[in-house]
Amino acid sequence: MHEEGKQPQYMQEREYKKLFGLEIYLTPVFIISSIAIVAFIIGSLIFQEGATKLFGGLRVWLTTNLDWLFMISTNLVFLFCLFVAFSPLGKVRLGGADAKPEYSYLTWLAMLFAAGVGIGLLFFGVSEPITYFQGGSYSPLGIETVYDPETAYNAGNVPDAGDPKVQTAASLGIATTVFHWGLQGWAIYGVVGLALAFFAYNRGLPLLIRSAFYPIFGDRIWGWPGHIIDTFAIFAGIFGLATSLGLGVQQVTSGLNHLFGIPASNLTMVLLIVGITAIALISVMTGINVGIKRLSQFNIILAFVLLAAVILLGPTFYIFRSIFTGLGTYVMKIVPLSNWIGREDTGFFHDWTTFYWAWWIAWAPFIGTFIARISKGRTVREFVIFVLLLPTLLCVIWFGAFGGTAIHQFLTAGYTGVTEKVETYNYELALFEMFEGLPWTMLLSCVAMTLTIIFFVTSSDSGSLIIDIIAAGGKVDAPVPQRVFWCTAEGLVAIALLLGGGLKSLQAASLATGFPFAIVLLGMGVCVWIGLRNEARQS
Repeated sequence: MHEEGKQPQYMQEREYKKLFGLEIYLTPVFIISSIAIVAFIIGSLIFQEGATKLFGGLRVWLTTNLDWLFMISTNLVFLFCLFVAFSPLGKVRLGGADAKPEYSYLTWLAMLFAAGVGIGLLFFGVSEPITYFQGGSYSPLGIETVYDPETAYNAGNVPDAGDPKVQTAASLGIATTVFHWGLQGWAIYGVVGLALAFFAYNRGLPLLIRSAFYPIFGDRIWGWPGHIIDTFAIFAGIFGLATSLGLGVQQVTSGLNHLFGIPASNLTMVLLIVGITAIALISVMTGINVGIKRLSQFNIILAFVLLAAVILLGPTFYIFRSIFTGLGTYVMKIVPLSNWIGREDTGFFHDWTTFYWAWWIAWAPFIGTFIARISKGRTVREFVIFVLLLPTLLCVIWFGAFGGTAIHQFLTAGYTGVTEKVETYNYELALFEMFEGLPWTMLLSCVAMTLTIIFFVTSSDSGSLIIDIIAAGGKVDAPVPQRVFWCTAEGLVAIALLLGGGLKSLQAASLATGFPFAIVLLGMGVCVWIGLRNEARQS
């Protein structure tokens, strides 16, 4: 036995090994996860047709049979975050009473926001509110929304903006999108980040997913129970990242085709992934305080510039109305949207909500570890408020601006550029079609593509750094070749999934890896509660 906060001697004294002439820190987690991921990449690229069928069937099975697990897990971690924040446990400081934050509030928020939701906001910022606004098979809660889009297009009819049904549809479209990107999703990140930060900074354990389970497993976290937990975390992180990278490159490819006529082909997407991954490699080799920090700061500034441009150039009054009505509807509908029993809106519930919660859970090892890495010195209450509330408010403003503009274009001018793209499932083009209805179309589109690429880079480089830490047994200074390996692997997994079924394969990968980590997530909540309770008693 050894005192809490220390790794056993055999863990501390292991040295780097040579593998194919490269210095590698070999651990059971690295060996198992790297072999499995390489095998997945090779198999998916060789058997693309079979992979397409496999991922398509897997996605349907998981969303149909495990919807309850994802919903219960997400609801529980959200309630848990509220409990610890507003209980006496919220006074506990990560790192001890005298710990000081390493980053300013603005830099801290910029890094967690850029890593957490960047590409998704650009990909779904326009298409998702319009999808729910149009209704049909994706009508949230079965609420009747607007007229049949095909009838409206063919007859040249545009819904009356003053019709109560249309107003309900507009506010519900914004609110339901915020539901998928708001409090519950960030609570998933929050529980993982809080657990890791507490056990790393208050108990002296390494920044590993396994460390959060010390109250349950004790010293066995250094053995196979810990290896299994960290391996699940790497699988979830890799495939969750690959999903976002795949969505991002689809959007950039479509934007290049829309603006410059560059073929929207698999070759273009592969070349983009290779190029952007190369940029991410440079960033990840410079570490968190140089490349990642500076890119995140630049990205958040550019995102706010784009957001401000849409608000000023678009229907400003309608945008602010959409923000406030969307927020109000979100608060009113959060409970029924969080229910999983007796749902009749199965198309919406399975294809959107279940996928989203699995995607957030799949991202949780990476984002949670990253948030923990940058959150030393914050109190638990401060941590929860920043990680849950502020990103949610930013999402409300973002979707109110982008989704609200697209809805307004349809209702007032009969502009069907966005609605037709959504109706044909060309979600990646919806953003650029919305820009077509605004001044400075080309400039806005180029800024959006630049932003997507940089979000791609910040997600890839920060993800590689965190996955590398987990694979190296908590070593934050693992050799550069390992960072290069994981960054390259993320790009290759994204390529394999895109070629093996596109969006459905990306979604299936997140669902499959999110399922086992949902169990890990609930366990982390129990363990951090035990740790915080003991800390509060001792202080």
